[in-house]
Amino acid sequence: MSNNKRIYLSSPHMGEYEQGYVSEAFSTNWIAPLGPHVNAFENELADLVGIREAAALSSGTAGIHLALRLLNVGTGDNVLCSSLTFVATANPILYQGAQPVFIDSNRETWNMSPEALERACRELEKQGKRPKAAIVVNLYGQSADMDLVLEICNRYSIPVIEDAAESLGATYRNKASGTFGRFGIYSFNGNKIITTSGGGMLISNEAESIAKARHWATQARDPALHYQHSEVGYNYRLSNILAGVGRGQLRVLNERVAARRKVFERYYDRLSKYKGIDFMPEASYGRSTRWLTALTVDPTKSGVTSLQIIEYLAERNIESRPVWKPLHLQPLFDGVPYYSHSEEESISDKLFKYGLCLPSGSNMSEEEQDFVIDSIEELLQGK
Repeated sequence: MSNNKRIYLSSPHMGEYEQGYVSEAFSTNWIAPLGPHVNAFENELADLVGIREAAALSSGTAGIHLALRLLNVGTGDNVLCSSLTFVATANPILYQGAQPVFIDSNRETWNMSPEALERACRELEKQGKRPKAAIVVNLYGQSADMDLVLEICNRYSIPVIEDAAESLGATYRNKASGTFGRFGIYSFNGNKIITTSGGGMLISNEAESIAKARHWATQARDPALHYQHSEVGYNYRLSNILAGVGRGQLRVLNERVAARRKVFERYYDRLSKYKGIDFMPEASYGRSTRWLTALTVDPTKSGVTSLQIIEYLAERNIESRPVWKPLHLQPLFDGVPYYSHSEEESISDKLFKYGLCLPSGSNMSEEEQDFVIDSIEELLQGK
């Protein structure tokens, strides 16, 4: 095929339902923030994942920020956080004036290492610095091992926020990813499984907490005739129009997950035979969305580096990316405490060094995917 049309890492995938909800918002003049689509989107998502309450927000980041505030995280508090993730996971910790403490991944799931988590909790407890909260990321659409994470955090009385920005539609032991912590968040950014262009959702079984989050997210306006405010608020609510897009997208969530898993399977079938190519494992305890197909490349076995593959694809107008640069390696967090998987090994450093993500959109054609695979094979076979 021609490479004139760029193949993106994860482009939005619109369907047949979104326009109807958006048109309804226009015809009823519900253009201003909030409205019936917002309420319906919250209820439909809560029902889908089996949670009591959900608050539709402008981003997943806003959801994490509100969750931290609901847990009374403030200046000087320690917050445990997965290191192998996008910076949006940890930025809200800084918003609250708190101190991140980064936790490594394990090799089996690429998610938070229970061994590193246990060591961090034990050492911080001895120092009299028990963390105020823990943010656990479900990386690239796969749930962390929440039984182990919760057992450790509960033992140290540390509430858990589940960052399921990448894992809406995934399961952990037959229960929806994102529903295990005190609070969970989803993202509807343009590159996610389903999108509202920009948006997110904060979920919990604590109805009073979600009601408080909604209050803060609408500038914390008091119930008075005039504009009165007694505490700090934010402009964090999702608009009625974008919620209409979300409702349409939510109707095809299972189809979108199935499509991404099929994309992964085609990559795996064609590329796993090559020495040095190892795909992100799927844990036996659940189903991953395979939001992005992620793999590692061992140059001593394959003859190429992950960066060479990324550059080779870029020459063919194909977007691919390294895996997330761990937060403990980011200039923003220089000097922040970090607990590696073991005293001798940091798994997230290795995944960053050798890992890459391939185009994984649910709207990729087989022809486009074949072009990506053929390009990688050209490079691998030429070495």
